[in-house]
Amino acid sequence: MKISTWYKSQGDKVEWYNDLFSSQYDKVYVSKIFKFSSIPLMMRGNIEIGGSGYDSKKTLPHYIENMIPDYSIYNFRHSIGFLARGCRFNCKFCIVPQKEGRPISVNSVYDIHTNKSDFLILLDNDFFGNPEWMDRCKEIIKLKLRVNFSQGLNIRIITEEQCHMLAQIKFRSLSGKTPIVSFAWDKIRDEKLVFDGIQRVEGAGIKPRNMAFFVLVGFDTTKEEDMYRIELLRNYNPFVMPYDKSDLYQKKLARWVNHKAIFNSVKWRDYRLKKG
Repeated sequence: MKISTWYKSQGDKVEWYNDLFSSQYDKVYVSKIFKFSSIPLMMRGNIEIGGSGYDSKKTLPHYIENMIPDYSIYNFRHSIGFLARGCRFNCKFCIVPQKEGRPISVNSVYDIHTNKSDFLILLDNDFFGNPEWMDRCKEIIKLKLRVNFSQGLNIRIITEEQCHMLAQIKFRSLSGKTPIVSFAWDKIRDEKLVFDGIQRVEGAGIKPRNMAFFVLVGFDTTKEEDMYRIELLRNYNPFVMPYDKSDLYQKKLARWVNHKAIFNSVKWRDYRLKKG
């Protein structure tokens, strides 16, 4: 979207790639988000590839990075962006620390809230790791924004002060409708930290029904450990994240847990016996 804004500001026409017109393009940009993401082999022309799945160190030139995104190419009416980059942790399954390093503030809420909608989607990987998190919370509250923390918040080290500020924010699901805030439980050994964090969050007045948990499976946990976490989080809206989407067990477990009507009515031992 920022690339589109830049070229349009130079008087160029920007459109989605169409192979039928490949010979007419002066420049083609491709984003490869994950290593398993594919790039169409038929793409031709002056192509520039970026994205974490291609080169984790490659970034946009500053004059493009600082552009206001062109939301029109997606017909998207809400605002989306990063308030901070980086993360305090070094989880082996995550590329963010080696790509971005420790958390640093990169924007204020005013910088990225550029659409008229009152709904803001944040892409921060470690929101409360931002050294200016308090200022960002106050800006969100002052602007009366509904906010989705799309990457989840780190409940293991969330403080009472942070819980108090979070309780004042109108957090929402990705649709912008449901009052729910996401956390994560990735490592089995973090059980005490997770539930101590849950106690602090609930102490600030946030109910279990307003919480959700990403549950990573297939990385370094057993099937028994996966089920243990899922059942303990049953009242906190668990959402399974398969590490290997090609693995049948991980895919099936995700389908069972993430479809709440099934999760709440069918036991895993019955669901797993079904084909597919």
